[in-house]
Amino acid sequence: MFDGYDSCSEDTSSSSSSDESEEEVAPLPSSLPIIKNNGQVYTYPDGKSGMATCEMCGMVGVRDAFYSKTKRFCSVSCSRSYSSNSKKASILARLQGKPPTKKAKVLQKQPLVAKLAAYAQYQATLQNQAKTKAAVPVEGFSWGNYINSNSFTAAPVTCFKHAPMGTCWGDIAEGVRVEVPNTDCSLPTKVFWIAGIVKLAGYNALLRYEGFENDSSLDFWCNICGSDIHPVGWCATSGKPLVPPRTIQHKYTNWKAFLVKRLTGAKTLPPDFSQKVSESMQYPFKTSMRVEVVDKTHLCRTKVAVVDSVVGGRLRLVYEESEDKTDDFWCHMYSPLIHHIGWSRSIGHRFKRSDITKKQDGHFDAPPHLFMKVKEVDAAGEWFKEGMKLEAIDPLNLSAICVATIRKVLADGYLMIGIDGSEAADGSDWFCYHATSPSIFPVGFCEINMIELTPPRGYAKLPFKWFDYLRETDSIAAPVKLFNKEVPNHGFHVGMKLEAVDLMEPRLVCVATVTRIIHRLLRIHFDGWEDEYDQWVDCESPDLYPVGWCQLTGYQLQPPAPQSSRDSQSSSSKQKKKAKSQQYKGHKKMTSLQLKEELLDGEEYSFLQGTSDQESNGSASYYIKQEP
Repeated sequence: MFDGYDSCSEDTSSSSSSDESEEEVAPLPSSLPIIKNNGQVYTYPDGKSGMATCEMCGMVGVRDAFYSKTKRFCSVSCSRSYSSNSKKASILARLQGKPPTKKAKVLQKQPLVAKLAAYAQYQATLQNQAKTKAAVPVEGFSWGNYINSNSFTAAPVTCFKHAPMGTCWGDIAEGVRVEVPNTDCSLPTKVFWIAGIVKLAGYNALLRYEGFENDSSLDFWCNICGSDIHPVGWCATSGKPLVPPRTIQHKYTNWKAFLVKRLTGAKTLPPDFSQKVSESMQYPFKTSMRVEVVDKTHLCRTKVAVVDSVVGGRLRLVYEESEDKTDDFWCHMYSPLIHHIGWSRSIGHRFKRSDITKKQDGHFDAPPHLFMKVKEVDAAGEWFKEGMKLEAIDPLNLSAICVATIRKVLADGYLMIGIDGSEAADGSDWFCYHATSPSIFPVGFCEINMIELTPPRGYAKLPFKWFDYLRETDSIAAPVKLFNKEVPNHGFHVGMKLEAVDLMEPRLVCVATVTRIIHRLLRIHFDGWEDEYDQWVDCESPDLYPVGWCQLTGYQLQPPAPQSSRDSQSSSSKQKKKAKSQQYKGHKKMTSLQLKEELLDGEEYSFLQGTSDQESNGSASYYIKQEP
């Protein structure tokens, strides 16, 4: 094993979108004025006075029909685009080496033309970066320094089954020995030495050369899946020299005996580790494959898109109608948002037909077996029905769990869901969730788990109470037994670091932290950004990755904001959250809440009180339980 050591002397020295829906919007009564905005139709009653101008798109309309309490925007999409553009300006400033201070939010007080110009420039910058297909180094940010300086812990690779090595990580832990390049050497050839793992953070390991004992002066971070990391014995079989670091080369006279003594009984990487890494990074999706993906301009329908590139299992999809290939959408190959060609027709989902009558040369349909399979459900008995109420994560505002309604029941267990109080009249903002989706919850889920439930926009009877709302809307809650109650042993804990996709800007993968755990539901905070950008994500989401994933796959990682900006944003965010909390948060009882028979279809249920940050990985009774 150590024959390689004798081969070298010890005397060394250091070294598109589509603008039209496929279906015409049904005409509304002539007595109601109509505001048309971005393909969505909103109505409001006559008799309201006052006009307002949208700060995002410049549209003028009746003030009372505008969105938000301050009436600054004509629609939900403009409000979110405005907030998103502010964030984009900060991102662009960051990429240019400028701190994202308040002045960096250049889109807030500029005319509409300036806003659009800045946004177009930002999009062009991202397009140019995407075309390179190579990781752009982030100057000044190092996961190792970030973790060391703050004593952070990272989520283990085994938490991410969809990531490379997620299912075959094995017993890699602190104390495992590896052979790595010796950087404390001035020899003209590349030499190696043995190091032990001091700390593990995702794919990244803090290594210490063998022989340094408690001396951490030359400790270094590296990606354990990198090409220069090998199991002990690799140098001997490959004819590579093992040379001790110059700093300690005179510490022992017989290094071979030292290594034999130190490594006897120690663990190392499996011999085929590098092969497993390579195999786990082979992806079945190929460029030019055609898929059906959600239309990002109309969530209620899908469109055909073509795989343009594959990076670490993430797909850059270009909508087939996009002539210049700039109208794209990023998602993971296991995302529930993509499907095989013909999926929409098979379940009755709305589909936007392409103007292209035949496949372009080289394009071919992705085989159905490549897509993530959903669990089979039995809809023959008691099942979801149109009009039933539930709670759901808003796909346009992933920080909020909202009051929602089942608008249409599709085949194979799929449901079309709308957010109460903010739906477009034509249903263009309905979205599709499967019945087993971890993003939908029974009535009362937020109450018992101490999560702020977002009430319908414009609902005046606050604090919101489901009992009153169901009675007022003459509706019933979806039966609890129909929801997915499985809680896997995910392994996440509050405070763990990871790399996460910003699902509101899905091309971005950011430094992030798990801040809350409600059984299988994770609250993801993007380091350096305000809490309003937090997102609720399932523990098995393919949009979460271990620390070091971007480096391993060549994807660009978005670093956190500088500390000074983080402090100012945190203070501002807390004030905003406090004001919002006072306005919308309902009264939370400390005892179990009883619902009357009429609310749950003649059956009596009681809530089991949940915990704020439930970290148990096993199954737990956090839904409504039927009384015996």
